[in-house]
Amino acid sequence: MKKSYILFTLLTLLLAACNSQAENDEQQLEKEEVKGIQVDFVLPEEAKVGETVMLQTTVTYGEDELVRDAEEMTFEYWNVEDEDNTVEVEATNQEDGTYSAEVTFEEPGTYEIYAHTTARDIHSMPKKAITINGEETEHHEHESHEETEDTAHEHQHGFEITLNPLESISVNQEIDITVDLSMDEEPYENARVRYEIIPENSEKHDWIETEEINPGEYVNSHSFKEAGQAEMIVHVTDDSGLHEHEEFDIEIEE
Repeated sequence: MKKSYILFTLLTLLLAACNSQAENDEQQLEKEEVKGIQVDFVLPEEAKVGETVMLQTTVTYGEDELVRDAEEMTFEYWNVEDEDNTVEVEATNQEDGTYSAEVTFEEPGTYEIYAHTTARDIHSMPKKAITINGEETEHHEHESHEETEDTAHEHQHGFEITLNPLESISVNQEIDITVDLSMDEEPYENARVRYEIIPENSEKHDWIETEEINPGEYVNSHSFKEAGQAEMIVHVTDDSGLHEHEEFDIEIEE
């Protein structure tokens, strides 16, 4: 009887220790999964035509680790009245976690700017806007034509990202988010597709890896924690060097 009691006690302690270790492992895994990059994009709200404007980002990994070796850091900008003509500028790595570039705008208007950042195999692309005041410079037409030919960003011809309709999404509702990829109307297979979800008024970006369940069809589930608007950016890459993205707006109900 005494031996049975001792054996029972030992088994109970062993089971408790295993459960404790499993909980610790799960908590550690959760901490690792939420680790991502944060890109602090600094941009003035206004500037004048012909004035030099500094574009600068600070990139961190996890809570506060500065990223001094980002794989990609480029700025892509365009006038909102002419969205088809975008310009890309390579940033300079200051080797202290910051990346910067200087640009001038020769035409007044509102410009939107992406800070394309890839670090630790994670891509982020915060977007900001700047208003340029003043009058168009005298030689702008000739210069902008040359700039467009040399540096305008072009998306892969014939490539399409289609998001399956999302209807009546509620807070904490687990939903499947599915996208279809095609190239020249044929399913695009073996790509890496990730969703970057940015809730309204939040600096936290959720990253979701998808699985290809059918040729060109990629899916994973997600639940939104707050009601309101959210932006979802679909990032597509593959071993051939393809890098495409598209933005979608999502409405979440109470």
